[in-house]
Amino acid sequence: MNKILTYCKDSYRELVEKVTWPTWAQLQQSTTIVLGATALITFLVWVMDAAISRILQAFYSII
Repeated sequence: MNKILTYCKDSYRELVEKVTWPTWAQLQQSTTIVLGATALITFLVWVMDAAISRILQAFYSII
């Protein structure tokens, strides 16, 4: 039980003293970048899906 308590104390101390947390501005910038990248990837997947769907519809209409 002593090892678990020591582990918890050390983990808390590391989070409080050693971890560098981002500032609010950095957090907003990172969030904006992630949202933009997500929107871009979503759009690209939608375009590829629509293109492949049209190609397959054309192919199946021939057969």
